[in-house]
Amino acid sequence: MIEDRGWKCRVIPSRHLSDLREVILGYYEQGLIDKELFRDQLNFLSFDPPADLPDARSIIILAVPTPQMRIGFRWQGKTVPVVIPPTYVSYTPRTLGVLTVLTSWLKENGYLLANQQLPLKTLAVRSGLAHYGRNNICYVEEMGSFLQLAGAFSDMPCDDDPWQEPKMIDRCNTCTACLRNCPTKAISKDRFLIRAELCLTYHNEASGDYPDWINPSWHHCLVGCMRCQSVCPENKNLINWFEDHSEFTEQETDFLLRCVPLENLPSVTVSKLKSLEINENYRNLCRNLSMIIR
Repeated sequence: MIEDRGWKCRVIPSRHLSDLREVILGYYEQGLIDKELFRDQLNFLSFDPPADLPDARSIIILAVPTPQMRIGFRWQGKTVPVVIPPTYVSYTPRTLGVLTVLTSWLKENGYLLANQQLPLKTLAVRSGLAHYGRNNICYVEEMGSFLQLAGAFSDMPCDDDPWQEPKMIDRCNTCTACLRNCPTKAISKDRFLIRAELCLTYHNEASGDYPDWINPSWHHCLVGCMRCQSVCPENKNLINWFEDHSEFTEQETDFLLRCVPLENLPSVTVSKLKSLEINENYRNLCRNLSMIIR
């Protein structure tokens, strides 16, 4: 059922929930995760069994192939194509779709599913579903890094235990493409974890002004960053996989560059923004677009 859809899956015993906590908190306590980043990006994670399924016996992690999205912004008589990396657009509907399919399949077999916020990347790598790249992004065979992860608890028993130490892709031992193409030097040879507090993705998702050390020319995605993924040999057969999304007129682009308040935008423009699912912080979107176009 899973493989027929082009998805990949692993199941691990739910007792590894405590191991997941130790991994994440261990990185933080060792100073390998920036305090501000931990507060903003990781503090929402839950390491307790779901309240609606306290007798959960397994954790299911899935990978779904996901393309880049390309959006057109008309500006000065031309269309400027702007990329959004995989996972951002339609993240919630895709996750809900995966969990709906999984819930139905489990129900047919007499089991339940419970959703909860999990450290999906760590879970994918520890389960053997994925491997880390040197850039700390997770890669799945045949999907590269063009994927979205989804995870949930179930009361389905898990006899096998694929839990393992994190592994880096063999190719990464001799390849430095991502390291050389990272403009912020977030990727380094002297440590396994990237310096996420330097990562462009972290800063263009955060509110407020960019630090002075960030060069505007480094920006190329409306949110996130593809610098390390675009040169990765693991993605060579996928790097041109795009889905074209909406196009914004020159007037709409001007609205965004001037950060006209959402409530003052035409309804059709608001609808386009909502379809991107990245309008939670509208000011960030306007700021990032301005960096790319101007």
